[in-house]
Amino acid sequence: MNGTADSAFFSSLEEETHFYLIRHGRSEGNANGLFQGRLDMELDETGRAQARAAGEWLAKQGIDAIFSSPLARAAETARIIASGCALPEVRFDPMLAEIDTGLFTGLSFKESRERHPEVYAAFEGRSWEAVPGAEKADALYDRAMGAWSLLRSRALAGDRAIACVSHGGFIQWLVRSTFGCRSWMPLLTTSNCGVFELLVDPKPAGMAYLQWRHVNFQPPPAAPSPDEKASHNGSA
Repeated sequence: MNGTADSAFFSSLEEETHFYLIRHGRSEGNANGLFQGRLDMELDETGRAQARAAGEWLAKQGIDAIFSSPLARAAETARIIASGCALPEVRFDPMLAEIDTGLFTGLSFKESRERHPEVYAAFEGRSWEAVPGAEKADALYDRAMGAWSLLRSRALAGDRAIACVSHGGFIQWLVRSTFGCRSWMPLLTTSNCGVFELLVDPKPAGMAYLQWRHVNFQPPPAAPSPDEKASHNGSA
């Protein structure tokens, strides 16, 4: 897909719109330092707490709709956030799934380096372009533009604050495509439940003002639930 998710791309919007991209909470694979790619791994308890914190913060932003990758770690994160924002549903779309990490899938950084030293050395300079079987930059750029088209369609339908739960690798491309960047470097830090907020403010003459207001923002910890408070007080 050609184009850039830039001012002209968003110029059809008629009202100020906020897009929130959120990486999923910490998964069991993250905790073990694995390249997960399309592996379907669950959140751990830290990841669930991160998702609750994100949901509490996003509720204050007035989220109208939430989209998610269908992979388990993203789907659970999205459901927790949706609950915190009192949203009735999560819309799942495979365009938001993590990149295919090819040869390294299921391996730790250490295992990848030891088993495939030449590939790993190239990976450090070229990222996934150097890894056999991994999804390549051109396909990722096209997929990111498709995802932005999906999110833009919800804004055109009237949603003013739209959340999207995805993955560290693919969020790189959702951000890059707003700059027309088609290569992996430089990389962005994407922490578990880090929030990237894009403000789109339509202007006259068929253009729009765009600003990345938050980049990998970490929502503060959520307030403890009544059960957690009771447990800390020694009464449960």
